Amino acid sequence: MTRSETIRIYDERAAEYAKMTNADADAGKQLRLFMTHLPDGGRVLDLGCGPGAAAAAMAKAGFIAEATDASGEMVALANKHPGVSARQALFDDISGEGIYDGIWASFSLLHAPRADFPTYLSALHKALKPGGTFYIGMKLGTGEGPDRLGRFYTYYSQEELEDHMTHTGFTITNRTLGAGVGLDGSTSDWIAVIAHA
Repeated sequence: MTRSETIRIYDERAAEYAKMTNADADAGKQLRLFMTHLPDGGRVLDLGCGPGAAAAAMAKAGFIAEATDASGEMVALANKHPGVSARQALFDDISGEGIYDGIWASFSLLHAPRADFPTYLSALHKALKPGGTFYIGMKLGTGEGPDRLGRFYTYYSQEELEDHMTHTGFTITNRTLGAGVGLDGSTSDWIAVIAHA
């Protein structure tokens, strides 16, 4: 249930996860919508990039794509994509002010402990340029703990997540609800939110 256990699982199943995420049509739709909010040639961070499919699509679309992930194996896969600059980093490493035109956090921050989530949101808000675009995808639910594979998850209701975001200073402009099958084989309800700093 620890952070290191979650990272270990992603390291071990990186190739399997890459196949799964490359076939995710919902993620592709959300990414295209996110990119419509970005300026041409804008600088974007893919936070918790996994194997780097989203960062690769953003680089191909002409954006400056930076990517981070806690899993070394995921970073190695992400760096194989043309135009992607990926490095190993934790959410605790989020820093800087007014750097990014957009931050893409697709089902990554759900691995953050509930107690740390507001701190990470604040750091991301600060890292965005004024008016910059933030995308967050999260699984819906309550509580926190391990999934079937042992990865640590924190779940939020739609109201709880949106309250956190507005309290941080984000203005929510779009939300999408859906459901999908994860790496552990279970189906989960999810929410995707686009907001501006």
